[in-house]
Amino acid sequence: MRKKNIIITGALGQDGIILSKLFVRKNFKVFGIIKKSKKNSLKNVKYIRISMENPSALSKTIKKINPSIFIHLGRANPSFEELSKKKDNKNYKISKNILDYFSTNNKKTKIILVGSAQMYKAIGKEININTKFNPQNAYARSNVKSYIYMKKIKKKYKLNVSMAILFNHDSSLRNKKFLFPRIVKMLKNNNSKFLKEIYNHNISGDFSHADDICYGIYKLCFLKSNPDKLIFSSYKRTFVNDIINYLSILINKNFEFKKIKNKHFKKKIGNNRFTKKILKWKLKKNAFIAAKELI
Repeated sequence: MRKKNIIITGALGQDGIILSKLFVRKNFKVFGIIKKSKKNSLKNVKYIRISMENPSALSKTIKKINPSIFIHLGRANPSFEELSKKKDNKNYKISKNILDYFSTNNKKTKIILVGSAQMYKAIGKEININTKFNPQNAYARSNVKSYIYMKKIKKKYKLNVSMAILFNHDSSLRNKKFLFPRIVKMLKNNNSKFLKEIYNHNISGDFSHADDICYGIYKLCFLKSNPDKLIFSSYKRTFVNDIINYLSILINKNFEFKKIKNKHFKKKIGNNRFTKKILKWKLKKNAFIAAKELI
């Protein structure tokens, strides 16, 4: 039996690696589009280095591979500190190039675009499938713009495309610039100043394990219906201070921080009930397991 082809962009990021392994196990021929080195590359994945901003190069690559599934993870996902920096965001242009290709070619291909919780305002409320977008930075605006264009071209050309809107998720593969890996690093380096600063913010939000989120994306690839968007989240509020305390015990560090009573930086949480129902998807891990893996 001939293997089916799948293209995964951003294939050497956390989610790209997890999904590549999953599809290899399911007997797919996996092609990973990357823009830099092949560091951390997987043995059974064929990597292709191209600029997805170049529509001609992208079209030639997709046409040659003829994928049954195309997952676009290759976004310039910024850390919290990077969000405040104004810079040219190329995410929309790349998403548009992908959608424009499939509007006239390979229309049966299942296409998954990935969005972010940042598409919604950073408030401590519950976000559900009907919540209106309210982007607060260039990265989030490009994601919303991609979604709007996706809906337009999906209707016009009857494309099999959905956007997976992802909330925070971590694993041992998480990029070191993000919060959980930085906490682990500072604990190991006895950087109490950084930890105290984080602790004083008393942050809480929606944090999941990347294995669960990626398995949800995997299930979406085979869904017969064609929803415009689905929310992938834990639907639980996790306090970062609890993660710090948990990791401190595991690493055997005796940091003492005063409990914060009033100040509270509440981030939004995602209502994943519809996603769980339509995909028959269950979460098996949590943020504490992900944080432990980072050690």
